[in-house]
Order: sequence, then C-alpha cells, then structure tokens
Amino acid sequence: MLSREHYTEYEVSCCIKYLIFGFNIIFWLLGVAILGIGLWAWSEKGVLSNISSITDLGGLDPVWLFVMVGGIMFILGFAGCIGALRENTILLKFFSVFLGIIFFLELTVGVLAFVFKDWIRDQVQFFINNNIRAYRDDIDLQNLIDFTQDYWHCCGAFKADDWNLNVYFNCTETNPSREKCGVPFSCCTNKSAVDVINRQCGYDVRAKEEMDQIHYINVSGCVPEFEKWLQNNLTIVAGIFIGVALLQIFGICLAQKLVKEIEAVQASCLFT
Repeated sequence: MLSREHYTEYEVSCCIKYLIFGFNIIFWLLGVAILGIGLWAWSEKGVLSNISSITDLGGLDPVWLFVMVGGIMFILGFAGCIGALRENTILLKFFSVFLGIIFFLELTVGVLAFVFKDWIRDQVQFFINNNIRAYRDDIDLQNLIDFTQDYWHCCGAFKADDWNLNVYFNCTETNPSREKCGVPFSCCTNKSAVDVINRQCGYDVRAKEEMDQIHYINVSGCVPEFEKWLQNNLTIVAGIFIGVALLQIFGICLAQKLVKEIEAVQASCLFT
C-alpha cells in the first residue's frame, strides 16, 4: 500500500478544471442561442411540421448554417462542461478529439483553398449560381443574397447577366415576369438614404446597353469583389483564423492535461 504522502502528489488542478468549465459554458450558451434561432426560423417557415420541405430548395437555406453550427457548439460545449465538472475522462476525450478534428478540417480547407484557388473559384461560382436560381424560393436565402450584393457592391457571380439563370429575371421573350431583364434591388447603385427602399430600381436595367447599366447597377460580380475585399483585409482575416486556431489548440491542451491528472488520481487510488 502506498503512503498517504505519495497519494497526495496526485490531484486534479481546480484552475484547469474550472477554466475549461467556464470556457465551455460560454461556448454551450452560444450554441443554445444559435440553435434556438435556427429552429425558430424553421418553425416560422413550417419546416418542423413538414420535414420534406427541406429538400424543396434548389439553393442553400441559410437556416441550415444556424442549425449545424449551433448543434456542433451545443454538443461540444455540453461535453466540455460536464466532462470538466464531473471529471469525466470520456467526455473530455470526446471534446478534445472532436475539437482536434475540426481544427484539422479547418487547416485542410485552408491549404486546399490556397493550392487549388482556381478550382475553389469555380466551385464558388457554381454555388452562387445555384442560389441565384433559387432566389425567390426562400426569404432567408433571398435576404442572404441581397446582403452579399449590397455589402460588396456586386451583382451576380461574375456579372449582372448571371441573373438570366433565374426564371423571374431572365431576358427570354417568353418570360412573363415584370422583373424580366432586371436584377434585384441589392444590385442598384442609387440606393436612397431613407428607410423606404426602392425595390423596383433594377427593373429592365439589363435591357439597356452595357455602358448605360453602370449608372444604375453594380456590374462587377461578387466573386471578384470578394477576392478584392479579401486581399485588402488579409491581415484581419488571417488574424481571426490564427486566433480561432490558437483557442482550439489551447482548449485541446487543457482538456488533455485535465484527463492526465484525472487518470493519475484514479490510478493512485487503485494502490491505496
């Protein structure tokens, strides 16, 4: 039997334990809030009462992002909180391994995005065009596209004529829509400063000559405008990614340290 002095050498650090708990309780509460927003948005659209409606969209439903991100944050935060508070090594290992997988995926995406820039560019164009087709199918998707075009002062993926992909805005002779040969109001350059937005400012604008269009709408696409924005804010974007990566590494190291301390205490108890 080991002496009491030897046993007391092994103890769980309260500092590490409650540091992990405090970090994860904030993480968990944010996850609950984001997940709640996503589920509320789904209920407002009737998705919760008709799950099959999820597959109706041709583009991305932005609510998916809230549900997915909120769900992951909720699970990780819960595992980290309970694992630290109850000194449960299984939950702590789950937390650190899952966080490590997320970190590895983020690193892989970053490397692939740098190596295969042209392929990523094509995929982004394909993604935006798919969502242009489904622009009128979902109000959340519509708001997301309008925000993107308004924020980056762009229109379409690479040009305003990308809106020909949408059944309401295309310029075909058989199109009966009043929005024929137009663009959404978020493409317009002459937005008023007042609260009332002129949502008809893009009507018939693509029926004009290309040189005349620049007086009414942003003719540059969102992909090149985003690339330009990324280059101008590269330091800030890199700083954010590095900061998130360091937080993830810090969380993994703390969890592993706590697991080793708990296992050391458990092992010492077997010899007492």
